Amino acid sequence: QVQLVESGGGLVQAGASLRLSCAASGRTGDVLYLGWFRQAPGKEREFVAVIRLSGGRSYYTDSVEGRFTISRDNANNTLYLQMNSLKPEDTALYYCAAANSIMFTTTMTNTRSYAYWGQGTQVTVSS
Repeated sequence: QVQLVESGGGLVQAGASLRLSCAASGRTGDVLYLGWFRQAPGKEREFVAVIRLSGGRSYYTDSVEGRFTISRDNANNTLYLQMNSLKPEDTALYYCAAANSIMFTTTMTNTRSYAYWGQGTQVTVSS
């Protein structure tokens, strides 16, 4: 089992920045990818970004490309999401997720590819 705990959410104005953190514990040696998803009220959970722990290659959804940066501290088993130039449409509950199997670009955006999930941290961006 892998436990994930997110932090860093909050209420900010449009244009501001936030950095989310996700602390991983448990069988972290089994984790191959760590990612961020988000879910706005009344909408499905959607992919935001993912990073492969070996090599550090990352992928983003188009709407955050250039504004968000995913990174990881392997030594401390911590995942980050630096969010800049925040927009009201970024408002959502942000979830950290871990995958322990190989993923492809066609599957890494699918929630079913991830075995472990955190409880989420709320990000609210006011206009």
